[in-house]
Amino acid sequence: MEETRLEADAASQGDASANNITQDDAQKSRDSSTQWNTHLSLAITQYLLDKVPEFRRLTDLRQKGWKNREGDEFFHRQREIANNRDAKTAKIFYKVMKQIGREMQQSTGVFTLPVTGSEQPTVLDICMAPGGYTKTALDVNPQAHVTAFSLPFSDGGYRVLLQKHPNRTTKFLDITMLAADMGVTDIPASHPDSDKFLPRQLSPAQLFDLVICDGNVRRQAVAAALPAHREKREASRLTAAQLALGLEHVRPGGAMVVLLHKVEAWQTACLLRRFGGFAQVRLFKPAVHHAKRSSFYMVATDIQSRHPEAVLAVESWKGWWKAATFGSDEEYQEALRAGDPDVEEILEGFGPELVRLGKSIWDIQVTALAKAPFVRNC
Repeated sequence: MEETRLEADAASQGDASANNITQDDAQKSRDSSTQWNTHLSLAITQYLLDKVPEFRRLTDLRQKGWKNREGDEFFHRQREIANNRDAKTAKIFYKVMKQIGREMQQSTGVFTLPVTGSEQPTVLDICMAPGGYTKTALDVNPQAHVTAFSLPFSDGGYRVLLQKHPNRTTKFLDITMLAADMGVTDIPASHPDSDKFLPRQLSPAQLFDLVICDGNVRRQAVAAALPAHREKREASRLTAAQLALGLEHVRPGGAMVVLLHKVEAWQTACLLRRFGGFAQVRLFKPAVHHAKRSSFYMVATDIQSRHPEAVLAVESWKGWWKAATFGSDEEYQEALRAGDPDVEEILEGFGPELVRLGKSIWDIQVTALAKAPFVRNC
């Protein structure tokens, strides 16, 4: 069984950079990265299997699904739907996002923004289209102002279906090309995209009460719209850009909503641990939409974005983006692992908290998979 969305941690596999790295070298880099992340993820998986009945049940259901051809066919159909950008599919996604947004608000209250004096609450939606979460934010906070980025339709993005709103400013651009915002102003002239990187879009003083980070790289976009030198690192570049820009521009005490995959994945566990050092973290998974998949949302509130650990995290993600964009395979691999704890530190120091956070996510997925025909018929 595979997910409709590309998982950012799976996309940490290396790629031939713009510096004439051979295909064989790139493949070795991907294999090395995959083996490293798999080894660490397996350690977390075994820890959870030993301690968490809900996770053991989920693992059993996943294995049944993997053995059933119907499961592959189900997720293949889901991927085809996600890759289709026609008007009908966009309307479906827009409706689903609005429903998820309402459910998230009911569960967490994250869209309820503070009103301080005459200041408008502010929202940054980093990958907006088709616009369901911005719609939720404006429904809950009619006085709020939303700044939104969205990949142009011509570059593989979805059409924005949210009606024009006087309190919404939308910029159609590729956030993975925001070099100046990511701290890079000296672009190598030899880089294939040297003329495509963008000037600064957010001023250093521009802060938001809520930041939404739910962008993902669609398989069709990777296969059709991206040049070869960007293909394998694109999900990493997108993840790093969202996290760095989001945390750097969230107001102290503000909130972030971040789409993630697989609580038990190494990079996911490291991210949750890192945010827990300067924010209140909870996880949310809709009970109906995407319930069979491993995707979920981290809802981080009371973020102390000027905390030293938060500042260090932003620097780390900017370094990750820079290495994924300009670096050699060696530099990229080093950036991927920079600042990561060792596996014992994760399991002993953060393991119980990971279990606490993950239980509700695994419960929802277990309930959905247990009802799926491709599992029931095994």
